[in-house]
Amino acid sequence: MQNSEALALTAALLAAAGDLTRRISDGVEARGFEGRPAYGFAFARLAPDGATVTELAAHLGVTKQAASQLVDELVRKGYVERRPHPGDARARLVVLTGRGWECTRAAEEAAAEAVRAWAEVLGEGEVRALRDGLARIAPYGPLRPLW
Repeated sequence: MQNSEALALTAALLAAAGDLTRRISDGVEARGFEGRPAYGFAFARLAPDGATVTELAAHLGVTKQAASQLVDELVRKGYVERRPHPGDARARLVVLTGRGWECTRAAEEAAAEAVRAWAEVLGEGEVRALRDGLARIAPYGPLRPLW
């Protein structure tokens, strides 16, 4: 593949990822939830069983202080709550509230809408092939924002 072709592919993938993030964020907001894309990355780690702030920080690739500030924000908005950790009396477990789960479902619905729009352009078969191809090359591990 020529450098120019590789650059075009890179630009297309980044544009698609940015557009997908925007569509999900807009869809979540349209469904009555306030937030930002970082919430979704946090929710992915907190579902289904919760996590400590330390575990969340590692998942997001940020400091414990930054993760703690994000958790404070999510608590204020009613998306998460802190509970005693069942296995460590010194730690607190951060878990999604009912509102947090509703927001997660709203994000899933918005993501599905975005992918359906791709299928209208590419067709179902090409979208499946795209998914399968990207799954083969995407790195394994947590989905995290690039801060």
